[in-house]
Amino acid sequence: MKLPSILIGALLALVNLITPSSAAERKPNIILIIADDLGYGDLGCYGQQKIRTPNLDRMATEGTRFTQAYSGNAVCAPSRCVLMTGLHPGHAYVRDNRSVKPEGQEPIPAESVTIPKLLKAQGYATGAFGKWGLGPFGSSGDPLKQGLDRFYGYNCQGKAHNFYPTTLWDNDKQVTLDNPEIDAHANKLPAGADPNNPASYKQFIGKQYSADLIAEQARRFIRENKDRPFFLFFPTTVPHLALQVPDDSLAEYLGKWSDPPYAGGRGYLPHFAPRAAYAAMITRMDREIGRMMDLVKELGLDDNTIFLFSSDNGPLNGTHTGLAGTDAEFFNSAGGLRDGKGTLWEGGIREPFIVRWRGRVAAGKTCDRIVGFEDILPTFAELAGAKDTTPKNVDGISFAPTLLGQRQAPRPFLYREFPGYGGQQCLRVGDWKAIRQNMLPRGRGKAKGKKAEPNMRIGLYNLKDDIAETKDFAAEYPDIVAKMEKIMREQHTPSSVFPFPALDGDKTK
Repeated sequence: MKLPSILIGALLALVNLITPSSAAERKPNIILIIADDLGYGDLGCYGQQKIRTPNLDRMATEGTRFTQAYSGNAVCAPSRCVLMTGLHPGHAYVRDNRSVKPEGQEPIPAESVTIPKLLKAQGYATGAFGKWGLGPFGSSGDPLKQGLDRFYGYNCQGKAHNFYPTTLWDNDKQVTLDNPEIDAHANKLPAGADPNNPASYKQFIGKQYSADLIAEQARRFIRENKDRPFFLFFPTTVPHLALQVPDDSLAEYLGKWSDPPYAGGRGYLPHFAPRAAYAAMITRMDREIGRMMDLVKELGLDDNTIFLFSSDNGPLNGTHTGLAGTDAEFFNSAGGLRDGKGTLWEGGIREPFIVRWRGRVAAGKTCDRIVGFEDILPTFAELAGAKDTTPKNVDGISFAPTLLGQRQAPRPFLYREFPGYGGQQCLRVGDWKAIRQNMLPRGRGKAKGKKAEPNMRIGLYNLKDDIAETKDFAAEYPDIVAKMEKIMREQHTPSSVFPFPALDGDKTK
C-alpha cells in the first residue's frame, strides 16, 4: 500500500528527531596547539620577516588573530597548569617549575578539574601529544588520570630538551627509539673539534626526530576518532632548546644570513648554524600543523573543528639573550615587547593567539580583547555546549561570545604572579599594567647585618601607547597604583608548596 506523502514526511521528521546524525548536531572537535617558548613576533602573521610560517598565517587568515592574549605564566609548568585548570597563577596549584624523581614535574592534585576531564564527560575522545609536565605517570598528575584517553610524547620537561631521545612515552609505557644517547646539556664541543665544520656536530643528531613522531601520532588520533567528537591537545616542544632539526629543514635557511657557530658554553647543545636551526624548527612545526589542518579537511571535518594556537611563554629575549646560541633579537622574536621568557614583562607572557572555526569564527579578523590561558577552559566548555559544567571557582572568563561575533564586556582584569626569577607580580586593567620585580631578594643588606627586604615598589605602564613598557607612570598616578595594588593583594592565595614570602604574610594553605 502506498503511504500518503504527508505521512511519509511526518515519519521522516520523527526519525530525524530520534536519531540525529548531521554534522551540525555533533559537538565540535577541538584542536589546541601550544608551542614552547615561541615569541609574539615569531610568526609571519605577527610581523616575522625571516621565518616562514605559511600554515599558521593561513590559520590566521581563515580565523581570528588576537593581539592581547597572555600565556598562563612566564615558564612552562605553571603556564600549563593555568591552561589546564582555568585558575590564574595566584590560585593555581603549580606556580613554578619543579622537578620530581625519577622523572617529571610537581603533579597537579587528583581532584583538579582539567580541560580533558571536562570534555571527556561530554563524550569527547581526548588525547595529548607532546610535552605534559604536570605530573609523572603513577602520580596524581598522571595525564591518563587527568582526563586523557591517549598520550604520546614527553612527560618530563627536562627530557624534552633533547629532540633525539632514546625513549618516548606511549600512554604509560616507554617506547625505545633508534637514537644514540645524547646529553642535551653537553654545553661544549669536544676539545680540538672545528666549530666551523658541520661534521663536528654530528654527535648531536639522531635518526628519529621526536617532533615528527609526535605529530604522526596526533594525526593518527584524528583518523581513529573522526566519527566522534575529539579533543586533541598538541603541546609541541618546538622551538624550545636544544637547537636540533633534521637536515632537510635546515637546508632552507643555511646561508641566508650571517650565522656564527655556537660552540657551546651557554647551555644546551652546540650548533654550527644556530640562527638557521631556530628558523628551521619553527618552519617544520608549521609544516606539521599544516598537515593536521589538511587531514581535518580531507576527512570532511573542517567546518566542525576548532583550532586554537598559542605559546606557553615568551622567547629567549632580554634576560636570556644568547642562551645556547639563540638570537631572539635578530629575529625580533618578542615583536617589540619588553624582555622575554621568565619575566612578567610583556615579552614574557603576551603570545600569538589564533582561533579558527570555519563558518563560525570570523575570518581575517584581528581582536584586541584581553584574554588569558585561564579563559580557554570555560570557552571550550561553552563552545562544546556544556557551559554549565564550568567549575564556579575558575578565574577564566569564556570568550566564546567574542568568537561568535557577539558583544561582550571587557575583561575586568588579568592577574599574574611568579615566584621564580626573583619573584614577580603583575596586573592588567584596561590599558594599564602594574608590575613588581625582584620581590625575593638574594642577600641584599646582609653585609650590614640587616634582613633583606622584598622590593614591593610597583611600576605602572600604559600599554596602549607603550607596548615596550619604557615609561613608568607610577609617580604621576598614585591613585591608580593604589587601586591596582589592592587587586594584586586580593588575588594572591598563599601556597605551602610554592611559597612567596613577600605576598604570603603569615598565611599558609
